[in-house]
This record gives sequence, structure tokens and C-alpha cells, in this order.
Amino acid sequence: MASPTQRLHLAFFAAIDEPLEDEDPSERLLDVETQLGWLRDIGFDDVDCYWKWLEMALLVGVKPGGP
Repeated sequence: MASPTQRLHLAFFAAIDEPLEDEDPSERLLDVETQLGWLRDIGFDDVDCYWKWLEMALLVGVKPGGP
């Protein structure tokens, strides 16, 4: 998960004791809301981010049952 602000992004790198220069430019993180939107788009209801710590997150949703 992408940090919502640059300040939090910097805090993440400080928390894992990594210099910002070591950030992998090929790692493209996205914000929580974009990823929740993807779950909604494919038919999940009640989507939410139950837990987030730095770049890790637990996203959940309920897939409605069939007929």
C-alpha cells in the first residue's frame, strides 16, 4: 500500500531502517481507496481496509451469493 502522504512514506523507510535512496523504482504502490475500488468494481460489497501498517494491508469484502 502506498503511504497517503510523503511524510508517512519517509516515516515508513525510517521505521524499516532503509535509506530512501534504496527505494525500488519498479515497486509501484497504490493507495488503499484505489484498491478498495477494484474490489467494488468486481462485485464485492462492504469492502474495507481492516488493518494497515506501513505498506502492508488487509483488504476485505463480501461477495454476494448467487440466485
